[in-house]
Amino acid sequence: MSDISDYELVDLLAMVVTAGASDVHLSVGAPPMMRLHGGLKPIGDHHLTLDSARELVSGILNETQKARLEEKWELDFAIQVEGLGRFRGNAHYSRGALEAAFRHIPHAIPELSNLGHRHSILELCSLQRGLILITGITGSGKSTTMASMIQHISRQRSGVIITVEDPIEYVFQNAASLVKQREVGSDTKSFAEALKHALRQDPDVILVGEMRDHETISSAITAAETGHLVIGTLHTIDAPKAVDRIVDTFPAEQQPQVIAQLANSLSAVVSQRLLAKEDGTGRVLATEILTGNTGVRSCIRERRWEQLTGLIEIGRKDGMHSIDDDLEQLYLNRAISKEEAIANARDRNRMESLLRATQKRKSVFG
Repeated sequence: MSDISDYELVDLLAMVVTAGASDVHLSVGAPPMMRLHGGLKPIGDHHLTLDSARELVSGILNETQKARLEEKWELDFAIQVEGLGRFRGNAHYSRGALEAAFRHIPHAIPELSNLGHRHSILELCSLQRGLILITGITGSGKSTTMASMIQHISRQRSGVIITVEDPIEYVFQNAASLVKQREVGSDTKSFAEALKHALRQDPDVILVGEMRDHETISSAITAAETGHLVIGTLHTIDAPKAVDRIVDTFPAEQQPQVIAQLANSLSAVVSQRLLAKEDGTGRVLATEILTGNTGVRSCIRERRWEQLTGLIEIGRKDGMHSIDDDLEQLYLNRAISKEEAIANARDRNRMESLLRATQKRKSVFG
């Protein structure tokens, strides 16, 4: 590879897309790195300098974005590159150096079934009202799941869908529904402001790109309570912790009211992870789904979070399944290794015993 100064950012992004990687990281003192199948791989062996990193990042920003970056020292944005698609970017400073990370957003929005979701998520898309939370760590595919849900809903029903995103990632085409996409920083001041005014824009479905603070969460819950379908994301590891996280976002004196509202409005929590495939060719989706049946609503009202896991395990008829159920199925389908299943299980000892018993049955019956 030639010296890194011979390349523009678009060249690096093209290499990432060609390799089938998901992200590219620009960090001073290291070569550009791509995330391929969950791991990092260098793009060449030339390290970025303070100047070369700044040139690569600044060269892609417009004057408004540069001004915002200098003011806030952080910037979330999206770029469209002809022939490659869209990329979600984050520019930031590290030890005084301007660095960045970019994630590739494929042009085509995947179908829910192709992502690896169970059929029950299609049933969630048919709901007319309520709050659906998509949870998981950064890089677990939450945005892609939400985009797939919105695409499915837009095709299946006539209505108005409003999205509030920071930044806009997937671009939707109008179908049976009219989709209005609003970006924080260019179309609205904040998630909370957008949601406050969204109810006057005649929405049927509202997508909240990230539920970051109690104002945004409160507005989302209110919208769900007043007859809208609201889909939003939270950074939590599993479904029960999502409920706990929402309540803990609020001051103690407001929590009783929030608990009552959440018990009435929560329709489902979809928690997801991307795990390494056993054959090393990529990653596969593992999910957990909690739905708001009578038992779940009662647990929320009485703050019995610890009982939610048990309700998920016995809630199959209501479309629920636990992360351990999904891990077992993925292992049986030879999608993930035994070690990966155990490492990601909620109850690792139980999972290890379960898989050991499964292996014994295989050896007995061939």
